[in-house]
Amino acid sequence: MFDLALAAFNFLGEIPSVLILGFFNMPFKLLGLSDPLVRGILATGYIAPTEIQSQVIPAAIEGRDIIGCAQTGTGKTAAFVLPILNRLSHEHASKNKNIKALILTPTRELALQIEQCVIGYGRFLNMRTLTVYGGVSIVNQLTALRKGVDIVVATPGRLLDHMQRRSIDLRHVEVLVLDEADRMFDMGFINDVRRIIAAVPTKRQTLLFSATIPPEVKTLAAGIQNHPKIIQVGQQHNPIETITQHIYPVQREQKLDILLHMLQKGGMYTVLVFSRTKHGADRISHRLERAGVKSIAIHSDRTQGQRRRAMDGFKNGKFQVMVATDIAARGIDVEGISHVINFDVPVFAEDYIHRIGRTGRAEARGDAITFVSRDEEKYLHQIEKFIGRRFKMEKCPDFDYSVQAAPQRQSEDRPRHTQHTKKVFSYAKKRSPQRWRRR
Repeated sequence: MFDLALAAFNFLGEIPSVLILGFFNMPFKLLGLSDPLVRGILATGYIAPTEIQSQVIPAAIEGRDIIGCAQTGTGKTAAFVLPILNRLSHEHASKNKNIKALILTPTRELALQIEQCVIGYGRFLNMRTLTVYGGVSIVNQLTALRKGVDIVVATPGRLLDHMQRRSIDLRHVEVLVLDEADRMFDMGFINDVRRIIAAVPTKRQTLLFSATIPPEVKTLAAGIQNHPKIIQVGQQHNPIETITQHIYPVQREQKLDILLHMLQKGGMYTVLVFSRTKHGADRISHRLERAGVKSIAIHSDRTQGQRRRAMDGFKNGKFQVMVATDIAARGIDVEGISHVINFDVPVFAEDYIHRIGRTGRAEARGDAITFVSRDEEKYLHQIEKFIGRRFKMEKCPDFDYSVQAAPQRQSEDRPRHTQHTKKVFSYAKKRSPQRWRRR
C-alpha cells in the first residue's frame, strides 16, 4: 500500500520524496486532519506542528469554541486555518454560493498572509477563497462574491462596505475567526466587529486568537462564545525564548549613525527596522539608500500595490532592510528575519512584544535591538514592568560614541500630537487608565 501511495504522490510531481516518506507517521496526520490537507501541509515544507497548533487543532476539529493566546511567531494562523480547511474538506461539495467561514483580521497585510496560508495548505482541496480589504478596487471582490466563495478573509472596514451594499451574505457562516483580537481594540475596530458578528448566525463555531488577553477581549469573548476552551502557550507578556534582546542607550542624534555602523559591519541580512512615525520611516530609508544599503519603507500612506511590491522585494532579498511603522508591520511574516531594530522605543509596551516577534519565528533564532535615547527611558521602564524583567544596558561593539552627529529637528521622530494621535492616546487612556496615572 505504501509503495502504491508513494508512486501516486510522485506521479503528481509536487511533493519531494523525502517529505512523502513521513506522510503516514506525520504528527499533523495524528491531529485528525484529512489526507488531502496533510498533503498540502507537506507541500509547504512543514513537518511538525507548533505547540499552539498541537493544542488548538484537535479541540477545533471537535467543534469547540476556542480562545487561543500565544506570542507572535508561534503559528497561530495555521492553528485556525487548518481546522477550517479540514471541516470544509469533509463536507459534500455543493454548487451553492454560501460563505461557510469568515476570518476577521485588523490589517490587509494580515489578510493577505492568511489567504496565502489557506491557498498553500488547501492546494489539494477544492476551496474558493476571497480576501476582502480596502485600498483596492471593490469590483473584483464583487465579481468573486457573485460567483461564490467558501472562505472570506476580511478587514472590518471593507467588509462593512459590502454589508451596506448587500453584496455579501453572512447568514450561512459556520465558523467565525477573530484574529489579533487585541489589535482590533487598539485600532478602534471593535464596534465594527460587533456589527459584523451580529450579521453572523448565532449557531456557529467561534475561534478567537490574540497575543494578549486584556479585560476587554475577555468581555467580548464572553458575549460571543459558548463555553470556550482557553489555550495559552507561554506567558502573555514574555517574548518567545528564541529572541535575544539587546538595549543600546544612544543619543537621538546618533541613532542613524549607529544603525549604519551595524549594517555595514555585516552579518545582518534581513533586517526589520521600526519607526514611530511615517515621516521617520521615510527619512531612515532614504538615509540608508544614500549610504548604499538597499532599503524600503512601508507605512499607511503607501498604496496597496506599493506595499505588496515592498513586501515581495523584502522577501526575495531585493531589500536588505525594511523600515516600518507599527500598524503597517502587522502581517509581516517573512521567514528568516535575522534582526528587528527598534529605532524608536514603542510608546505602548504591548507593541514591543509585537515588534520583536517578527524575528525568532517558528523556533528559529533572532536578535532584537532597541535604541534608547534619554527622553525614551520612561517607555523602556514601562516595557520592563510589562514583561517582568530588567534589561542590561549594552554598548554597540566598535561604534565611536565620541563622534557627534548633526542635530536633528526636534519634531522629526518625537511623538507628534496630531488630531489622529490625540484620538489614539485618548482611547489608550480609557483602555488602561492605571498605566496613564503612572505617567
